[in-house]
Amino acid sequence: MINKAVFMTGLNKLEIRDIPMPQVKGNEVLVKIEYVGICGSDVHYLEHGKIGNFVVEGDFILGHECAGVVAAAGPDVKTLKVGDKVALEPGQTCGQCEFCKGGKYNLCPDVEFLATPPYQGCLLNYIAYPEIMAFKLPDNMSTKDGALVEPFAVGIHAANQGGVTLGSSAVVLGAGCIGLMTLAACKAFGAGDVTVVDVMENRLECAKKLGATRVINAQTQDVEKELLAATDGKGVDIVFETAGTTKTISQTANLVKTGGTIVLVGMAPEDIIPYNIAKILAKEAQIKTVFRYRNIYLQAIDAISGGTARVSDIVTHEFSFDEAAQAFDFVTKNKCDVVKAVIHVG
Repeated sequence: MINKAVFMTGLNKLEIRDIPMPQVKGNEVLVKIEYVGICGSDVHYLEHGKIGNFVVEGDFILGHECAGVVAAAGPDVKTLKVGDKVALEPGQTCGQCEFCKGGKYNLCPDVEFLATPPYQGCLLNYIAYPEIMAFKLPDNMSTKDGALVEPFAVGIHAANQGGVTLGSSAVVLGAGCIGLMTLAACKAFGAGDVTVVDVMENRLECAKKLGATRVINAQTQDVEKELLAATDGKGVDIVFETAGTTKTISQTANLVKTGGTIVLVGMAPEDIIPYNIAKILAKEAQIKTVFRYRNIYLQAIDAISGGTARVSDIVTHEFSFDEAAQAFDFVTKNKCDVVKAVIHVG
């Protein structure tokens, strides 16, 4: 078996290299990666070399949304066998801190997260991974769907934070991958009325396919006017901000219903932004935030395999492993056309 990886060697520079085959420990499985999703964070690292305090130093392997097939298993592995399809949860936590022991392991300060410096990613042929973080996929679920479990988990966590229940009304600001995954999660949770807002028609069309009640193009329509008209001036129970812009974050105060909840998912470019706190106080609205996810992979896999969530509908572009450099170049230069791109490694 030959192992190759796609390395980021500088800003907007990628190359494929041979790397050693990983040594499998007792409780690990060797996974032959078949699909890797291209996330916005991967593109950001490639373009800018850093995200906040996470700085790429030296040659770096991108990719954290992945799935594949078990090629070998360590002697202590009990639940997986060679040939099993698996989706890998990319964050390995310490299991000992207050957050891990309290059930909020996504907040672990010592998490080792794929493709988050200094930890290498999964855009390669083979990876050794802990059995407990490799989730078996059912027969009717492809590894392509498996690579989408990770972003769908973010959407489910957002829906959990918002308290979506049967009949909830919601608006999702931003119809990128995470916004669409949040929409899919809301529909799976039984939300009755979900509006999706974006400035790109192809993304809004995708939102319609995923079951959005209505879509609003913020370039040609007045978002607040349209949404308030659709809700008799009341606003919605839950506002999900996934675009990560100053404007959309500020809008959340005007769109949320009295007594409702705002869930901030997108990362704004500025640390400090203007916000109408007085309006939030008058509405007694809650503000919640999202950082990755926790204890969701099994739920996400069940929803996808059971047909509750058609996450594969968001994939608009697919590239081969050898085309990885072209894939990132295309995604970077055609952000208006790409909703979700994946790389077929296998």
